Amino acid sequence: DACKAKKMNTVILQVRPCADAMYPSDYFPWSEYVTGKAGKSPGFDPLKYAVTAAHKRKLAIQAWVNPYRITLSSTKISSLPKDSIARKWASSKKKSERRNVLSVNGALYFNPASADVQTLVANGVKEIVKNYDVDGIHMDDYFYPNLGTTNMKKFDYSEYKSYVKRCNQEKEEAKSLVGWRRQNVNKMVKKVYAAVKKADKNCLFGISPAGNIDNLYSKTSYYSPVKTWMKTSGYIDYICPQIYWSFTQKSAPYKKMVKEWASLKRSSSVKLYIGLAGYRAGISAKEANAVSDPGWSKSNTILKRQVEYARSTKEVSGFCIFSYGTFTRASAKK
Repeated sequence: DACKAKKMNTVILQVRPCADAMYPSDYFPWSEYVTGKAGKSPGFDPLKYAVTAAHKRKLAIQAWVNPYRITLSSTKISSLPKDSIARKWASSKKKSERRNVLSVNGALYFNPASADVQTLVANGVKEIVKNYDVDGIHMDDYFYPNLGTTNMKKFDYSEYKSYVKRCNQEKEEAKSLVGWRRQNVNKMVKKVYAAVKKADKNCLFGISPAGNIDNLYSKTSYYSPVKTWMKTSGYIDYICPQIYWSFTQKSAPYKKMVKEWASLKRSSSVKLYIGLAGYRAGISAKEANAVSDPGWSKSNTILKRQVEYARSTKEVSGFCIFSYGTFTRASAKK
């Protein structure tokens, strides 16, 4: 009702935050964010309700999934529900299956290098599109975790060494570690796109990466080759960079970032949307300084001007506002 009243046209609902589900799934246990306890059924289907409620109000609805993240701040396998595929893999007697679940930075992730993981992600998406009349599948910026120099040659590095060995045996040139990791993400994205279109050719698949392109091409994190996705068919229907900075932020000012994204080569089938930081609207000077972006506390027309500027480029087809709380928070209504 609030989205309709605010004249929005689409709701993007997170349905798989951490190798879990906000709906009954054959692949993932119930999310703790449904009932407060992971694996516990709420006794109804939240996604079914959400799709029905959205369409009743003439709103499109997209299901937002996180492909690799298993936990946010724990590496304790036993804390996962017993029927969790992540727990089963991590506890397996087979090393190949145990390698599907990796620990880094105090959290658990699915191994992006694993073909089994890529297939799991694609099957999980296919399940949603087949069982629900969603208008799209959405992923945000969580692909490879930030490995830094410390974990650069850890995490999935043993799989990389095996890959290089195979290339040498077959007398093929091996990709660099960075190129190989980007290829792993590409394989997953392509599989998901194909799964979506096979289940429903009208269903969209889009990605909302971090807003600074240079960071996406870092050698130690993300490994998200957005330029490939944008210019090549078979990856995405839209890209929605999270350009969450004000016009005066020093390292990544809004106008500069929008110009960079708008200038990238883009297939005619790929739309460019801009992700806006509604959550920063109306924040205090202390909060703005904490995120190194004091501009947010000095103006109450930033979001409006950001929309107007992006529209003026003639390259931007729409906007996504993060997050829903923006519409209900008193300080953001100024």
